[in-house]
Amino acid sequence: MTQKVAMITGATQGLGAHLANRFWVDGYSLALCGRNLQALEIVVGGLAPSRMQSASIFIEDFADPSAPSRIFDLISKSFPKIDVLINNAAVQGPIGPVWENNWQDWNRAIQIDLLAPIALCRLVVPLMIENQGGSIINLSGGGATGPRANFSAYATAKTGLVRFSETLAEELRSLNVRVNCIAPGAMRTAMLAEVIAMGSRVSGKEEFSLANKVFLEGGASMDRVADLVMFLASHESRDITGKLISAVWDRWDIWPEYLEALRSSDVYTLRRVTGRDRGFNWGDK
Repeated sequence: MTQKVAMITGATQGLGAHLANRFWVDGYSLALCGRNLQALEIVVGGLAPSRMQSASIFIEDFADPSAPSRIFDLISKSFPKIDVLINNAAVQGPIGPVWENNWQDWNRAIQIDLLAPIALCRLVVPLMIENQGGSIINLSGGGATGPRANFSAYATAKTGLVRFSETLAEELRSLNVRVNCIAPGAMRTAMLAEVIAMGSRVSGKEEFSLANKVFLEGGASMDRVADLVMFLASHESRDITGKLISAVWDRWDIWPEYLEALRSSDVYTLRRVTGRDRGFNWGDK
């Protein structure tokens, strides 16, 4: 099978649906995953007719720990290979101080936002190795690079996903499978609307203000995020792996000119800041 295949989770709306359209336009066949059959049917129905491509729907709820295995078994029966895996599915999780959070909801967010993507990576990687290459793109989010009060489940899951992605990238470095994370920026999504719905007292004044600003003025461009995803899926980014890339702030489009510098540096990764890094020479040995 020569047709390229992209597997996209959380493809029912927002960025996931937007990416489905971009990959379709680029000639990929699609394995679209989500919880809402009707919403996925709308996404597929909106794709331009093509005799060379196929778009298949797979319904699962990643809150169930066994869902990744079930969905991968179904997808592998429909597609002999997966060229690109995009772990986009996520939930906000409970908002507010952690000691006031519903603990079942907190754990559910960790399952969906962290454990399910990890499980899908474990399942897909052997298939990518067998097919001599692939690209895994994991969606990061607010809280991955710094504390995010009142969003502990989401922030914890996304930070864990970034470090897992860095580690997996090292394990796969010699096997032609690359793994990167994307920080998309604040976009007009249903998840951001949850921040507004909870109000400033629960979400926090800063988070509430940012969410309102995004809905009033417009936030990060989904087109720009999709441009970055397509770049990471393409041959042009073949030597870029193990990075956390901001769709908004990083000049990723010129990175192919600086591949050696990227390979030999820990830039665009999660790292501890030492006292010496900030001029506090009294703090380090």
